[in-house]
Amino acid sequence: MASINSNFLKLKAGYLFPEIARRVKAFSDANPDKASRIIRCGIGDVTEPLPGAVRAAMHEAIDEMGVRETFKGYGPEQGYEFLRQAIVDNEFAGLGISADEVFISDGSKCDTGNILDIFGKGNVIAITDPVYPVYVDTNVMAGNTGDSDEKGAYAGLVYLPCNAENGFVADLPKERVDLVYLCFPNNPTGAVATRAQLEAWVKYAKENDTIIFFDAAYQAFVQDASIPKSIFEIEGAKDVAIEFRSFSKNGGFTGVRCAYIVIPKTVTGKDDQGNRVPLHQLWSRRHSTKFNGASYPVQKGAAAVFSEQGKAEVKALIEHYMGNAKLLIEAVKAAGLPVFGGENAPYVWVGCPAGLGSWDMFDKMLNEAQVVITPGAGFGAAGEGWFRISAFNSRANVEEVCKRLAALLA
Repeated sequence: MASINSNFLKLKAGYLFPEIARRVKAFSDANPDKASRIIRCGIGDVTEPLPGAVRAAMHEAIDEMGVRETFKGYGPEQGYEFLRQAIVDNEFAGLGISADEVFISDGSKCDTGNILDIFGKGNVIAITDPVYPVYVDTNVMAGNTGDSDEKGAYAGLVYLPCNAENGFVADLPKERVDLVYLCFPNNPTGAVATRAQLEAWVKYAKENDTIIFFDAAYQAFVQDASIPKSIFEIEGAKDVAIEFRSFSKNGGFTGVRCAYIVIPKTVTGKDDQGNRVPLHQLWSRRHSTKFNGASYPVQKGAAAVFSEQGKAEVKALIEHYMGNAKLLIEAVKAAGLPVFGGENAPYVWVGCPAGLGSWDMFDKMLNEAQVVITPGAGFGAAGEGWFRISAFNSRANVEEVCKRLAALLA
């Protein structure tokens, strides 16, 4: 009989967003007259069309694929040079990152999970709480945790609480850890880390031989020029950090799929004998073995994000979504609820009304206002009592959500 990976049995019954979808479907089936009124502000999926520059580049790539002389078969697993260089020139200029330290993929969700392949057992791993669920679940699947307790916290992980008191930016661990996940701008709370806070993290990492997994999927939404968009803006980070980025939110690629991971050649780990080994070479080997590369048309489209037209169109998309966030913040404040995020991120993090838990608020919003939000408890124990509203939507829908919030919480 084939044995299974029993670590999967430690996972909670369902991943957060499929559970939300299940509840929404159940409501729709039971209330067909209200189903058409549902506005989804839960999952962080973009709503606006792909930029014209991206569409034109993808059309051009498809035409190339129809001619023998320009047809592309297997491409380089690490990504085409034209895209890797465009990323370095436009996102990491002056930071000492080279094109061969950039690896193109089909999504940051995949990368943040797959990165565990190159790390061994026994690492002490820290995560923030609340947290993007993928960080936790992939460590459970990999056997890096024990069982979960009644609050959903897993033995073997170091949880770094984020709350209103610390502005939802975790304090440094009191103990030494080997790996730490940081996400800024943060999903789900929308919090950002200052330069001083990131400098403290890099200092900690260098002193404790810690690797930072820096998820910067939402960096394009930072409006405050004093907030670093890359961990590599911090001196010394190239020795201790890996950065994850995505085209999903800024370029509208949630359905197209393209992202990248940056691993400087100076970041190292230790083998069983204590020898230093560059993580870059391990990831390159893993990437080449388990991934055949993002498609050529998709990479052409991604490169078009950095064209003059593409930059202007992406800027307009970001302004649209951040305009939505501003409206949502104003509506929540008018209702008298505490609110974080939304100023440098497309997520608004809201405190539940007194006496309501996160899932209670989810049900109230769905049943009484037909608005789908994300319960904070789904992001970890410290998320209880909070909920997330996504600004990814049409302006008309967001304006309607604001009206319904006002009526519901009056």
